[in-house]
Amino acid sequence: MEKDKKIYVAGHTGLIGSAIARELKKQGYQNLLFINHSSLDLRNQQEVNCFFEHEKPDYVFMAAAAVGGVAANDRLPATFFYDNMAMGLNVIHASYNAGVKKLLYLGSNCIYPKDAPQPYKETSLLTGSLEKTNEAYAVAKIACLKMCEFYNREYGTDYISCMPCSAYGPGDSFDPENSHVIAALINKFHEAKVNQSPQAVMWGSGKPYREFIFMDDIARAAVFLMKHYSGNETVNIGTGMEYTIGELAEVIRSVVGYEGKIIHDTSKPDGVPKKLIDSSKLYAMGWKPEIPFEQGIRITYEEYVKQQTALKYGAGQRKTGGEKKCQKY
Repeated sequence: MEKDKKIYVAGHTGLIGSAIARELKKQGYQNLLFINHSSLDLRNQQEVNCFFEHEKPDYVFMAAAAVGGVAANDRLPATFFYDNMAMGLNVIHASYNAGVKKLLYLGSNCIYPKDAPQPYKETSLLTGSLEKTNEAYAVAKIACLKMCEFYNREYGTDYISCMPCSAYGPGDSFDPENSHVIAALINKFHEAKVNQSPQAVMWGSGKPYREFIFMDDIARAAVFLMKHYSGNETVNIGTGMEYTIGELAEVIRSVVGYEGKIIHDTSKPDGVPKKLIDSSKLYAMGWKPEIPFEQGIRITYEEYVKQQTALKYGAGQRKTGGEKKCQKY
């Protein structure tokens, strides 16, 4: 990626998109293109086409997504399917029409079959059935990464995809109804600590294993791949370390400083037993993660506390201005 070329980061206000934007700036890329959802609805094909025709970005990081934890995936399958399908299809096709040089599409490790051998290799894709609780999200992600492959084959484009393990970090959604497990537990234990609750209830048995990666490591990997990788096969981004949800809860409780009892609500779903991915392909290219797990949890909690303090004292409102509506192009 040449430093003077225009780079569009779709989803720049989200967890991974914001980290990619920071990493690009850190590496000296200044010609960055951002636009908020209020000014461009990526689900709207006409708006997306109009935006790409006007801006003509050279490179695209497709990090925009409708995401959530087990509860949100189970409750909103149609929403997650439609939103992620529409955003992916529109951005990828508009990139082709606008002559984008290279595109990176970010997926999720939930694309792999629930019974595939552990750790998941990239070749495990589409070799079995998916976990039902996040099937809608996974199908949409699979369709879009395959779209990248099909455009490469038919049109000679250079569109790549990567599959991070479970992401976490500052900027994640801490909504108890829609958040991923780390953000949900941080919020739950903090509230229990503040309210001096003797116990905190968490979903599931705590027995499933999960692999987590700090968002800044995903961002570094995404920029690395944009520079060094071309190919139709997706690339896993992980740490190679896994923890049970119960172990994760204990780490977070320690960081938060909550001393109450943890109660497991086993009536709630656990999801797949394990989701470890094989990142040896990426490691062989020369990339490795940098942020230790507990350090990442501490950074995330510190930012969460700052956010809660800002909201409490009315300083959480951030004005955004200057974005151009697509209709004005």
